[in-house]
Amino acid sequence: MDILQKLSEELDIKYDNVVKTVELLDEGNTIPFIARYRKEITGNLTDETLRQLNDRLTYLRNLQERKDDITRLIDEQGKLTEDLKKQIDEATILTELEDIYLPFKPKKRTRGSIAVELGLQP
Repeated sequence: MDILQKLSEELDIKYDNVVKTVELLDEGNTIPFIARYRKEITGNLTDETLRQLNDRLTYLRNLQERKDDITRLIDEQGKLTEDLKKQIDEATILTELEDIYLPFKPKKRTRGSIAVELGLQP
């Protein structure tokens, strides 16, 4: 699902206002500046709503970036299936996504595990 569409539905803001507000945020404008001087662009969103939008936008972007990373990492291991890809795409929170990735996460290499790899076990 499109991040902007999801923000529009979650925060009950018109889609066009979300798009324009995200553009302003991406240009580096601060929330107080947008709340005071860009009311006509945002549709009179309050600074509290703008903060919620900004926080949720950051979270959803990080979630999407992590989904892409996890998909790539599992695919590099050759273990990516359609069912697994569907689970990753449908994950809505970061902890759920990390739980899916946990069995595929490479284990830490300790001195003992390196020795076992070299055949130096009793």
